[in-house]
Amino acid sequence: MRFFIAKLSLVLVATSANAHDFWLQPTTFRTAPEAPVPFTILVGHGDDRSRWTIDRKRILLMKAVGPNGEIDLRPTLGQAGDAADTAPVFAQPGLYVVAMETNNAVSDLPADKFTDYAKTEGLTQALDHRVRTGTTASNGREIYSRRAKAVIRVGDSKKPDPRATRPVGLTLEIVPERDPYALGKARNLPVHVIYEGKRLAGATVKLTNLKSDEKPIAVIKTDKAGRATFRIPESGSWLLNVVWTKPISGRPDADFDTIFSSLTFG
Repeated sequence: MRFFIAKLSLVLVATSANAHDFWLQPTTFRTAPEAPVPFTILVGHGDDRSRWTIDRKRILLMKAVGPNGEIDLRPTLGQAGDAADTAPVFAQPGLYVVAMETNNAVSDLPADKFTDYAKTEGLTQALDHRVRTGTTASNGREIYSRRAKAVIRVGDSKKPDPRATRPVGLTLEIVPERDPYALGKARNLPVHVIYEGKRLAGATVKLTNLKSDEKPIAVIKTDKAGRATFRIPESGSWLLNVVWTKPISGRPDADFDTIFSSLTFG
């Protein structure tokens, strides 16, 4: 029994410390109308990348926002065969934003692991809170949940689509200020981060090439207006991700409430 508990603890540490990235990965980001688009849900990065184990009870929201409004994709989960988690069909040309949200899970990390993780993700508010409360030597305990968006272009139009720049209502959300498929020669993509309905300053946003995702190619902190601007190469598949947390009380198993959020396009 002690061996099982020790082994489980190592799994939790490895999962929490190495599998931060979480995103929606379609087989293609550009497709023709009426063509199925298989999606998988991925977690981790580099050698730790793996397919997220689908648990419908954990998925609170799975939807697509397109030319005809919102489509609930939860009924399609698990119906795409072993190669994909869902395979929606987008009938109308235009831009679609596919979004998902999970409920909470619990993480309990040794103090040094939690400190390393918080520094890597730019969670200065958690580090400062632990200093103020004299808990830097204690385990870092958190509840965490995940949000993810993918931007899909259906049809061959090259005109900017305003749907790309509209939030879809996630608690933590990266919102492009330009259509990522209409960036022009400058290739600059300004984004802002929204947390609990307000723009978030001081959040660390990372840009990663999904074909070589051992480490991000750019890391930028949002300014006072919650903005960051990235230069996007002309080709490739891209992941933007951000993490934020806040101290909580009243739970015996957690001191922080952490959210991971991502945006993919390509």
